[in-house]
Amino acid sequence: MSIEIKISKRRISYKIAMKILHKRVEELKANRGKELLWILEHPLTYTAGIRSDKKEILDKEIKIIKTNRGGRITLHNPGQKIIYFALNLNKRKKDVRKLINLIEKSIIEFLNIHKIKGKKDKKNIGIWVNENKIAAIGLRISKWIAYHGCSININNNLNPYLKIIPCGLDNNKITSVYNEKGKISKNINKKLIKIFLKNINKI
Repeated sequence: MSIEIKISKRRISYKIAMKILHKRVEELKANRGKELLWILEHPLTYTAGIRSDKKEILDKEIKIIKTNRGGRITLHNPGQKIIYFALNLNKRKKDVRKLINLIEKSIIEFLNIHKIKGKKDKKNIGIWVNENKIAAIGLRISKWIAYHGCSININNNLNPYLKIIPCGLDNNKITSVYNEKGKISKNINKKLIKIFLKNINKI
């Protein structure tokens, strides 16, 4: 299927990104437009998924944006890569578990490039390096349109995680590519696109 590839060089606010993403979802529901794979970064933003709890907000001064994705409270900030999708599962396999598995596989393959061994956890969705979380996944399915996506910590500041209990986890157990290796590879966006396109097209 034809997927539009979108790479934003400037940081995009979460609310603007959601307007664009939701517009694409509605177009796909109406059988118009292309599917979307979008790579971007957000400015410092805290978002709360549908399973979030107010107890997970440790600093009551921070602003939280409520969202309809799965998952709990998490952080987005510069240096973290966001990969958003809008995929029409009506024209693919209606298999959400397989889609999640392919997203997990893509993140692990990307980490392998940096010689970082990522792994899945049966109890907690996302990708881990030893006992530390390096990538989060949050999806929503509406009329078999799958959207939202995942985030991978590349070289972002991890200190803002201390203001929340991210994804219901110990906020000290968050890591990044830079934190693990002290450096990052070049052409990250191109590498992400190549890996995710290859795997998404298997569904």
